[in-house]
Amino acid sequence: MNGYTALATRPFLGMARLCMPDASAAQVTMDSPATVVMTDLTQVAAVVTQPQAGMEAAHETMVQRGVRMLLVLDAQGRVAGLLSASDILGEKPMHLVHERRIRHADILVADVMTAAARLDAFEFKSVQAARVGNVVARLVEAGRQHALVTQPDAAGQSLVRGIFSLSQIARQLGLPLQLPEAASSFAEIEAALVAH
Repeated sequence: MNGYTALATRPFLGMARLCMPDASAAQVTMDSPATVVMTDLTQVAAVVTQPQAGMEAAHETMVQRGVRMLLVLDAQGRVAGLLSASDILGEKPMHLVHERRIRHADILVADVMTAAARLDAFEFKSVQAARVGNVVARLVEAGRQHALVTQPDAAGQSLVRGIFSLSQIARQLGLPLQLPEAASSFAEIEAALVAH
């Protein structure tokens, strides 16, 4: 490659052990800063689709990219909604097939996505001062798997800075956080969280 000198190597003799992560440094708890569990779109590119894309093509994108959620952008590049794996693999598509008498292959992202108007968003400034437990409490209270994080740009227009995913947070915490099927009160949900 032009301009780069090859970095020297030496023979690997196979007598080495693996480095192990520092468990105390890597452990995420409910008291960890909320930013630790936020997908920061200034650091990681969002995986996106369009409303008029086929649902099956969007699912293939998820599989190829190893994600369970896509941001849906309109023709102007604005967030039109969010498409999760559960939107695709849940009951919505089958209802559409029966209601509209269409083929599964004809379902569009717009048909099953959660529209932007129905999404929740945190302000990045609030997130910076929050703990993981604050975010989990809000997601569970609202019955949401995902929430966006917004911040204003220099002109005061809203930008999506990040995304919270309850399933990702659960993996980072090492806890089985799931939205209850039918909890009768937030106290029950909170008790389920505390028990873990």
